[in-house]
Order: sequence, then C-alpha cells, then structure tokens
Amino acid sequence: MATQWLRRQQSRQQGNKAEQQACRWLECQGLILIARNWHCRLGEIDLIMQHGTTLVFVEVRLRSQNAFGGALASVDQHKQRRLVAAANHFLAHHPRWANSNCRFDVVAMENPNQTPSWIENAFYGE
Repeated sequence: MATQWLRRQQSRQQGNKAEQQACRWLECQGLILIARNWHCRLGEIDLIMQHGTTLVFVEVRLRSQNAFGGALASVDQHKQRRLVAAANHFLAHHPRWANSNCRFDVVAMENPNQTPSWIENAFYGE
C-alpha cells in the first residue's frame, strides 16, 4: 500500500515538473500563461495560454515508456472529450474569453529531460 502511494507521489512530481517545463518552453515560443491546472467538475486543463488572439488549451503528457503508444497516443478520444467539456465550462464561466478563437494543443515528452514535442491544433472540439 505504501509503495503504491509512493509511486503515485513520484508520478505526480514528474507530471508537475513536465508541466512546468512545458509552460516555460511555450512561454519562450511566445505564449502567455492564463491558468495552470484549472479544475472543474468535468475535468482538468493542464495549461490555458494565450497565443496572439487565440486561447490555447494545452494537455501536457509525459510517458517514459512506449508500451501503449507513448505520450501522444495517450490523448485518446475519451480524454479529448473531457478536455473539450472542461474548456467549454471555462469559456462559459469566463466571459472575457467567451468569444476568443480557441484551439487544443498537446505537449508530449517521452522523458523529463527531452525538448517537448508541441502539436498545435492536435484535435478539434465541437
């Protein structure tokens, strides 16, 4: 039981480190951070950023093993639907952004020391 807890803690720490790295990297690409780890009852959005006039919902994925397709493959249709629902909730509760152009990006890393792979418009929401 303690071993499972320790593994989850280590995984969370690695995930937080990956999100920080992705955020810094995206800021170097010209994006501006709006919110980090934004939660609602429908899910969580890792990073919400502004890129010019576009509001960008970013999913950060770190996968050290490719047994199930790696970091990019882990953003499956189920995850995409949850992200779209959470983004719609964000827009409904933040009128300032309600009429913004929006997109969904994925930042994937196979290990924390790797330069992130940034996939702009990784998928589309309705």
